[in-house]
Amino acid sequence: MADKLKITLVKSTIGAIPKHRATVAALGLKKLNKTVEMPDNAAVRGMIAQVQHLVKVEEI
Repeated sequence: MADKLKITLVKSTIGAIPKHRATVAALGLKKLNKTVEMPDNAAVRGMIAQVQHLVKVEEI
């Protein structure tokens, strides 16, 4: 596993179910094409799995 993950919001949350909107917000993503760095752990991986159709993930 990598030490950190670079997560980018590539698709809008308009029309997404509220649970997915909340997950994207919890990841720290507010606007389209914005990127955050998060630690690579099971909790973050689970959040990414839930909204994998909205984000792009790169290992750092």
